[in-house]
Amino acid sequence: MSALAIPRGTVLFQPEAACQGFVVVHKGTIKVSLTAENGREIVLYRVRPGEVCLQTFGCLVNGNAYSAEGVAESDLEIEVIPPGEFHRRVGSEGPFREQLFSAVAARFSDLERLVEDVALSSVAERLARALVRLAGSDGIVDATHEALATEIGSAREVVSRQLAQLARDGMIEVTRGHIALRDPARLRSLGHCEE
Repeated sequence: MSALAIPRGTVLFQPEAACQGFVVVHKGTIKVSLTAENGREIVLYRVRPGEVCLQTFGCLVNGNAYSAEGVAESDLEIEVIPPGEFHRRVGSEGPFREQLFSAVAARFSDLERLVEDVALSSVAERLARALVRLAGSDGIVDATHEALATEIGSAREVVSRQLAQLARDGMIEVTRGHIALRDPARLRSLGHCEE
């Protein structure tokens, strides 16, 4: 099977769509998010090489439609294993099945952490973790307030107020479209991030 090149920003699946096959990411990142009836959105997880999309897995195993949206967060190289081939490989190829189930278990752990994060952490803690995670090697985060709100499951206005507080505290500097981490160590401490 040959890899498909998918440009950044392409919607790969959306709620109520049928699954076309099991996606194997060779290069790039797929962002999977859920939008509530009130319009608020939260990033559930990202799919990178070697990882599994739980939405796709669930749709193939249960025969149901997608309930979330998957978007190419970067240019992608993917392979799509048709449903029949996916089921054949799960049933007959032990190494494929073991790798798949291991990746699914890891993804469930990620979702458990997300629920814990949203339910038990303050906005300041979640925002600090997101800033540390999204910063490039230069310490710059290229994200809008809206994108950060989606990342942590909050409202844009709340994120804007929290960013202003972090700037007053000297941890970040906010410019148009960019956030520079001025004190990454304090941000990691606030977010209880591992080094």
